[in-house]
Amino acid sequence: MNLLPKSHEEFNQVEYWNTFFKKRGKKNFEWYGEYPELRSIFLKYIKVKDNVLIVGCGNSTVSMCLYDAGYRNITNIDISHIVIKQMCDINASIRPQLVYEHMDATQMTYSDNTFNVILDKGTLDALMPDNKEGTVSSINKYFKEITRVLRNGGRYICISLLQEYILKQLLSYFPSNGFMFRIVRCHEAEEKTRMEDGSSIPVFAVIATKVTNLSQTVLEIALVDGSPKRLSSTDDIISAILSVQQSSFIFSNLQKRSVADIGEISLNLHSPDNKHPRYTIYVLDQPKVHGTKTYAAFIVPQGKETDWLFSTKEGRQQVLKSSQRDRLAIVTLCREHKFESWDAVKNEIEDCILNLAPEGLSRKTDIPCLSLGSSDVGVRTICYEGKSDLSGPFVIEEIERDGSEFRRLIFLNNPYVIQSEGRLKQAKSRRGKMKKVIDPGFLACDYHLYMSIGVSAAVNFKEYDEIMIIGLGGGGLCTFLYNCFPKLKITAVEIDEKMLKVATDYFGLILDNRMKVEIADGIQVIKENTLNGKKYKAILFDVDNKDTTVGMSCPPKQFLEISIIKSVAECLMDGGLFILNLVSRDRNIKKKVKNDLKSVFQSMICYSVQGEVNEVIICSINKNDDDGWKNILQKAVSILNEQVYAKRLSNDVKMFDLSSFFFL
Repeated sequence: MNLLPKSHEEFNQVEYWNTFFKKRGKKNFEWYGEYPELRSIFLKYIKVKDNVLIVGCGNSTVSMCLYDAGYRNITNIDISHIVIKQMCDINASIRPQLVYEHMDATQMTYSDNTFNVILDKGTLDALMPDNKEGTVSSINKYFKEITRVLRNGGRYICISLLQEYILKQLLSYFPSNGFMFRIVRCHEAEEKTRMEDGSSIPVFAVIATKVTNLSQTVLEIALVDGSPKRLSSTDDIISAILSVQQSSFIFSNLQKRSVADIGEISLNLHSPDNKHPRYTIYVLDQPKVHGTKTYAAFIVPQGKETDWLFSTKEGRQQVLKSSQRDRLAIVTLCREHKFESWDAVKNEIEDCILNLAPEGLSRKTDIPCLSLGSSDVGVRTICYEGKSDLSGPFVIEEIERDGSEFRRLIFLNNPYVIQSEGRLKQAKSRRGKMKKVIDPGFLACDYHLYMSIGVSAAVNFKEYDEIMIIGLGGGGLCTFLYNCFPKLKITAVEIDEKMLKVATDYFGLILDNRMKVEIADGIQVIKENTLNGKKYKAILFDVDNKDTTVGMSCPPKQFLEISIIKSVAECLMDGGLFILNLVSRDRNIKKKVKNDLKSVFQSMICYSVQGEVNEVIICSINKNDDDGWKNILQKAVSILNEQVYAKRLSNDVKMFDLSSFFFL
């Protein structure tokens, strides 16, 4: 027999509840958990000697269990005279001091300041099926009655699902009427419901404590293990509760369905008192899995989250395949937080990982935690936090990877992309002490290796040739070329003044007569050089695009307008090269860029970086056929390898090769 209401408005109708309890007879009906699941909350907030009022008691066993636990001052009220008679008959002989009275909670007949505790288990949810004017008016009467009959220091304990409009009504009344306000999550009640019928609707306990002459608003939540967290505004509470409810909805759906058709889903895990997410979790499924499913969590060590495997959808799919699991939860650790150990991380994410499991996997022992060969969360140390007017907030951090330390620049609006990275090594200071310095022979990006080949092809390392690089970043490419070619003069153009400080203070860039940086718009510099007749042996574009709407991450589209490309060509000496780092996933954009370059330059070659979107395009104002390019590049690679080895920038005598170049 279906005992659910036909419409939610029926929840506050006397006739509905009378019919409900007649149909159920003596079978108890429990909203949001029974006494065993709520016991820890009751024992914490209700003292044995408290005078307790339970509103909308129904035929719940809670008051009987409290009575059996030693509580004697308990009064139950309900709008249904039928259930009151039923409960009186049940308890008259075995619990003679347990009081049941037929009464409307919005019009109570008790004297002021009568009760220490008012317990509401689902009654508010029943009384407030919507936020219509009449409903809100009735609820305000209810809240005023609660305030009236509660003693100073008394507590209104409300067990609720906290739909948003109900939560807002609670927050609009109690904090502004002299109540300390706390919300506690009822984990045990949720767990029982989940185990019995598979649903995972969050259940909450609101504890509003009446305090005469409260000097300040007190808002607290305890949604996870540990002490309650103090929040500064009601909006923060609403946001925290909505986050829990939305996550629960996701968990419930994930238990029943696969996400293979959409690729993956992601969610952020927050500490309630911190605006920055602590973890980001990606959930992926293998397609067409039937029967019992296998499942694991993969914890990404700090510093590895920017690797292609973990920072891209394609990479995460590769991790899923390698894991040989039907479902995989990939967990990344967010940089704004510190993490003590592998075990501490496992303990923190344990419940969430369990909730993300497919049906049939309910025990924690069923879910292994995987990582990169060892149980290590990695190390990430923030060296500097800054803010750029152009790129927003950024951090400089140090991480450990593969036995070495690295320093890197991250723009926080794109936290999975490393803007610049340098490898650290130990060196002696003038006073003989060891200190960490940037290794000038390290190039973090593969595309920088091949831009360097282009520079080697354009310049004579025995001459004072000059090149211009548009885009400084951390200065890694500039530093490498500066040390590789001892006579080379480099002019770097950078629009963001903050990056110059980053490059010199944290990434070892040296400014002198061979290395100078102009803080200017690169396009304007090119135009001015064209007018002034300034020429270079090579011009490099390595500047990122802040506009994410154009489908090209590097360079900004203005840098590749035909007029600018022609100006670049005019600024090149005979035999000079234009070297472009092009980053776009849009084939049409890449095709247009290459066609435009061909219309200006006599010949060009291209290198596609393996595993990356980057393409290095080298353009010449001279005509070179395939054999000509091969000769030029072979000589350039040979010289570059010799210089790298001679300057002790690397022990690898064959650091560069030509195997991935193709001709256009």
